[in-house]
Amino acid sequence: MKYVGDELELFSRARNWKSYFCAQIKPFLGHDVVEVGAGLAGTTRVLLSDGAGHGSWLCLEPDADLCGQIELAQLPSFVVARCSTLEPLPQDCCDSILYIDVLEHIEHDRAELEQAWRRLRSGGHLIVLSPAHQFLFSPFDQAIGHFRRYSRAGLEACGPAGSRLVRSRYLDSLGFFLSLANSRLLRQSMPTPGQVAFWDRIVVPLSRRLDPLMGYHFGKSVLCVWQKV
Repeated sequence: MKYVGDELELFSRARNWKSYFCAQIKPFLGHDVVEVGAGLAGTTRVLLSDGAGHGSWLCLEPDADLCGQIELAQLPSFVVARCSTLEPLPQDCCDSILYIDVLEHIEHDRAELEQAWRRLRSGGHLIVLSPAHQFLFSPFDQAIGHFRRYSRAGLEACGPAGSRLVRSRYLDSLGFFLSLANSRLLRQSMPTPGQVAFWDRIVVPLSRRLDPLMGYHFGKSVLCVWQKV
């Protein structure tokens, strides 16, 4: 499976953004982790940067070229890359499953999360971060293969039957206005490096301070975490 987007290298430099959302999901990481659609493993590096140990960390990436780059990356020995989807994995095999800017690329999103749910152990967490608000859908979304963007209620509704929602919030309140400008005015299929740098260095740190003051009720990305009880 060949990934259609070419934004991964560009956004790999967004260190403040990765640090922000990774801080939101670290409390829910268990002993054995599966990261679906790991791309270039940029998120993996940030999540493991604090030196916390894990029993295993499986990076699933269906694009063979991207998976090969993960295999060449300098990652801890317990991180394994596999050119695959979830389908071959056995049931009850892990404590956390991550979809970081991935679920919007999957046409049958609810069926995908049901598959993930069967592979979680009791007490484990399913973690999804996706772009928010369908009205912000832009040529950029189309260019990188998005089927949709999510409202918070819409993403919550994708939770598997019997799951317990433990976190639901919007992130990057100020970044919302940059996405709005692109969807309504600029109509860019890809941001420039300078635009990404401005967003990451200036906008994201401000959003990180503002978001909790606003109760995480507003933003350009949406995060949901469900627990298997």
